[in-house]
Amino acid sequence: MRLVFAAALLGMHPQTLRVYETRGLIRPRRTPGGTRLYSDADLARVMRVTELASGLGLSLQGAEYVFTLEDTIRGLETRVAELEQRLI
Repeated sequence: MRLVFAAALLGMHPQTLRVYETRGLIRPRRTPGGTRLYSDADLARVMRVTELASGLGLSLQGAEYVFTLEDTIRGLETRVAELEQRLI
């Protein structure tokens, strides 16, 4: 999905998506010509950033921190599952 279409679909300005990309909150793929292509996962992540910023009042830095914590939790959950399997 292209930048302008993705922004329209999400009801936000294309520059907002560029800011999210610059901050590392989303990482759209690019065509050889440089056009951004957003996956469903990218769009879901943008909606999560919006939820954190608008709904909970977090800054973009706060949203980054939440994503870092969520990634850490997922990694730890995977590790616990692996260790549980070893015990069985």
